[in-house]
Amino acid sequence: MSVPVGSARDLVIADLTAAILAVDPAAERRTRVCVDGITAAGKTTLADEVGAAVATEGRPVLRISMDGFHHPRAHRYRQGRGSADGYYEDAYDLDALRALVLEPLGRGEARVRTAVIDLAADTPVSDAWAELPRGGVLVVDGTFLERDEVVDHWDLRICIEPAFAAARAQGAARDAELLGGVDAAQRAFDDRYHRACRRYLAEVDPVARCDVLVDNADPTRPAILRR
Repeated sequence: MSVPVGSARDLVIADLTAAILAVDPAAERRTRVCVDGITAAGKTTLADEVGAAVATEGRPVLRISMDGFHHPRAHRYRQGRGSADGYYEDAYDLDALRALVLEPLGRGEARVRTAVIDLAADTPVSDAWAELPRGGVLVVDGTFLERDEVVDHWDLRICIEPAFAAARAQGAARDAELLGGVDAAQRAFDDRYHRACRRYLAEVDPVARCDVLVDNADPTRPAILRR
C-alpha cells in the first residue's frame, strides 16, 4: 500500500522509534517488537516505516512478516476455506515464531529463522536464516501477535486500534483480484478474517495488553492513543 507521508505520520513514526530505542538505550541486547492489529489495518506499512526509522538511528533491524510463519494450506483450511475459527486457530504458526525467533533472541542468540514456509508456493523452507547483532531490533508485523503463545516474548507491543470499516475497505480493495472481486473480498473479510479478529479482541483484548496503541484508520493522519 502506498501511503502519503505527511507531518502527522512523521511524528507518529518518530514517537514509535523513540519508544523502541528506549527499551534498550545502551544497545546491550536485542529488542523484540511486534506491530499487531486486525487484518488490513496497515501493519506491514507501519512496521516497514518504523523499522527504517530505527535503522537510521544506527541500530541493526530485522524485519519479519507473519506471512512466513503460516501453517501449510492443508492445516490452515482444515476447518473450511471460509471458517473464521479456522483462521484464528489454524492460520499462523505462533509456536514456530516463538521457538525459532523470539526465544533465541531472548537468550542472547543472534541467528534466527525468518520464515518456515513459502506462502505462495505452500512449501516449507529451511534456508531462511538471518543474524541480528547485539543492540539490534526485531520488528514483526502480523495479526494475533498478543496471543498467550507469544505475548510474554515481546519487549514492546505496538497495537493498531481496531477500525473495522477502514480495514475492510482497504483489505477488500487490496485482495479483490485474489479473492474473486470486491464483493467476494468484502464477504471474506466479514465472514472469515474480521470475524476471527473480533474473537481475538474478545478473548485476548490486545488493546489492553499492548504498550503503545496507534490510531491508523486514516493512514495520512495517524495518532498515538496511548503510550
